[in-house]
Amino acid sequence: MGRSQETFGKKEVRKKKEKKRIEKEQKRARKKNEGKKNSFDNMIAYVDEFGMITSTPPDPGKREEITAESIELDITANKQDSDAASLHKGVVIYFNGTKGYGFIRDLESNERIYVHASNLVDSIEENNIVTFNTGKGFKGASAINVKLFR
Repeated sequence: MGRSQETFGKKEVRKKKEKKRIEKEQKRARKKNEGKKNSFDNMIAYVDEFGMITSTPPDPGKREEITAESIELDITANKQDSDAASLHKGVVIYFNGTKGYGFIRDLESNERIYVHASNLVDSIEENNIVTFNTGKGFKGASAINVKLFR
C-alpha cells in the first residue's frame, strides 16, 4: 500500500499553521522579555479642584481641611419651592381615600398636581376647593399642607 500523496493545497495550509504557531511563540517570548510596563503608578488618576481628571497629583499647599460638621445634607422630597412659598388654590379632581392619593388641579396654572394622604391637614373629597403648597415629590410636583378652603 502506497503512501497518500500530499497535495499543494494541504502543504500550504500546513505551512500557514506552522508559521502562525512560530509567530505566536515569538510574540509570547517577546512579551516575557519586556516585562510588565503597566504599573500601579501609571494607572492612578487625580481629580483637580474643578472636577477634571488629571495625571498630576494635587498641590499639598492648596489642601483644605473640612470637618464633618460643616457638611450640610439636604433632602429635597416634600421641600417647599422657594418661589412657591405662597399658597396655591385648586380643585380636587380625583382622590381615593382607601389608596391614599389623588390629584389637584391648580386654578392659576391649570396644572395637575399629585397629593398624598400624608400631606393632608383636613380630609378632602372630590370637587373640594383646597389651598396647598407645592413641593418636589418622587416624579414631579407634589401638593403639601393641603387644607380645605373656607
